[in-house]
Amino acid sequence: MEPVEAMRAEAAPAALPALRHDWSAAEVEALLALPFAELMFRAQTVHRRHFDANQVQMSTLLSIKTGGCPEDCAYCPQSARYDTGVEAEKLMSTDAVLAEARRARDAGATRYCMGAAWRSPKDHDLEVVADMVAGVKALGMETCVTLGMLSAAQAARLADAGLDYYNHNLDTSESFYGEIITTRTYRDRLETLGHVRDAGISVCCGGIVGMGEARRDRADMIATLASLPSHPESVPINMLVQVEGTPLAGRDALDPFEFVRTVAAARITMPRSVVRLSAGREQMSDELQALAFLAGANSIFVGPELLTTPNPGRERDGALFARLGIEPMPA
Repeated sequence: MEPVEAMRAEAAPAALPALRHDWSAAEVEALLALPFAELMFRAQTVHRRHFDANQVQMSTLLSIKTGGCPEDCAYCPQSARYDTGVEAEKLMSTDAVLAEARRARDAGATRYCMGAAWRSPKDHDLEVVADMVAGVKALGMETCVTLGMLSAAQAARLADAGLDYYNHNLDTSESFYGEIITTRTYRDRLETLGHVRDAGISVCCGGIVGMGEARRDRADMIATLASLPSHPESVPINMLVQVEGTPLAGRDALDPFEFVRTVAAARITMPRSVVRLSAGREQMSDELQALAFLAGANSIFVGPELLTTPNPGRERDGALFARLGIEPMPA
């Protein structure tokens, strides 16, 4: 055995916890408080056990119905309650969505995500989205949608259309949640996740950091995700993108190292999940993104926008991948 491999083998038993579904907020907070180098070592050790450390999955996200949402999520420029310059638009046509999906596939994306600014979809709109899902699947891509709250019957309809993933974030801890959203409850979100899981659809669920929450809130959110009966297959970690006109504009930015710590804690507690470095990358330095990959992030969104906020261009991502020796994760 080579010396480096021997060191990894010796370190692995102490660094790799068993797959668990009973994480407490206190345990996750203890992870977040570890010396940075120790936390990164543990996260990278877990990551290498389950994934190729030099591969990152690429997804593309398209807003198929923008603006006019009745919810009051304090971070969201698509809420009808805030003056952010985002105009309400109708649901896109299936043909237009599939044309965008082809471009994303040809540019290297293997998963196509579609988001609609709804509290919950009407059944006739869900039928249109189901057609979109079937069309994207026919292009050979994984499919994901985020449409707000779902009933059990709606989740089953999307499963019948072949949907692979449903995104429905918890956003933050249950105790901090009321500071961010008042128009739906934490329990509403968990119920939708249950409907999605019962329908046999994979779950994409994470949160947003940098909204003024405490470290304990970040720990509590991760503990909630890691204590679900099945871990989400995809866990997006978003850095708040501050948009003028929303209540969270002007908040103090989160310490970048705290963001990386959050990614590492998600990796350790949900070792088999794909952890997505999601919103906020446009404001991140290459060095911060590299640390996030080292902490266990292994998915990104590619393309110029994430719904209505900017995202790094493909040229910048390609240059960063080349500098780091990262390759796209195969489908």
